[in-house]
Amino acid sequence: MIFSELYGAYYNAVAALLREASDKALCQKEMREIVERYAFAESTLSIIPAIEEERWQLMKDGRSILKHAPTMPLTTLQKRWMKAISLDPRIKLFTGDEDLFPDVEPLFRKEDIYVYDRYSDGDPYEDEGYKNRFRKILEAINNKTPLSLNLVNRVGNPIYMVMVPEYLEYSEKDDKFRLIGTGNRYGGTINLARVVDCKPYKKEFRYTKPVITRTSEKTVVFEVTDDRNALERAMLHFAHFEKSAERIDNNKYRVSLKYDKYDETEIVIRILSFGPMIKVISPDSFTELIKERLKKQKSCGLG
Repeated sequence: MIFSELYGAYYNAVAALLREASDKALCQKEMREIVERYAFAESTLSIIPAIEEERWQLMKDGRSILKHAPTMPLTTLQKRWMKAISLDPRIKLFTGDEDLFPDVEPLFRKEDIYVYDRYSDGDPYEDEGYKNRFRKILEAINNKTPLSLNLVNRVGNPIYMVMVPEYLEYSEKDDKFRLIGTGNRYGGTINLARVVDCKPYKKEFRYTKPVITRTSEKTVVFEVTDDRNALERAMLHFAHFEKSAERIDNNKYRVSLKYDKYDETEIVIRILSFGPMIKVISPDSFTELIKERLKKQKSCGLG
């Protein structure tokens, strides 16, 4: 909200108009196309008359009256929020260790946040070796380069493999990253913390990309009561999952969500976070997981 409320759709639309109108005069058709691109179709009914009637004294005869193109400088609050986010060690895996906005204090720090209902043995994000391996893997994913990997299994035995990395997954429940790839006999999912060394595989590597089966895919069906924008929040919360939704009442929707069985506990936690706004319909096994989770929370004094 600290971004959208300050630089909302109208602000972006008018800024785009002024940028285009700094070089040439815009006709009404061009103005309408720009407004529709950056705001909403109906926004033309408000923005264009306000400019043409000079209630917003920003343009004259289709030209910007400003000497310079408009900019959108960040407020101190926005900088402090972005700095706080940039200090998250998981973000630094992607962005590096550069100090973002050294002139401001972060809005909050890691020690200000207490996360419960999550395992405490997450990946060592601040370990230099882990960071270097993570970035090598990320580069290999972007360049579609095979990797040679040395890792240890659950009992500490060393394993060597060659893999074509596809993408990374993050588990909120485990607080761990997983590498998903193809081309090796050990399977396609690796916990990054188990990797002790990795480098690009220089030799010719041929493999047949397997047909992906969905034996681990599961589905949960739940109803959302759309109070306090619960439906919109649920859609955003589960944005990266395959799902479908249908309206069954004035403010009630049924959602079918597909997920990997390895993420089941995480899905349980996410659904519980919506409280009475979400009711699980099926399967019965998932309902039992909800009940068990609630019992554990109650026994720990969290219910």
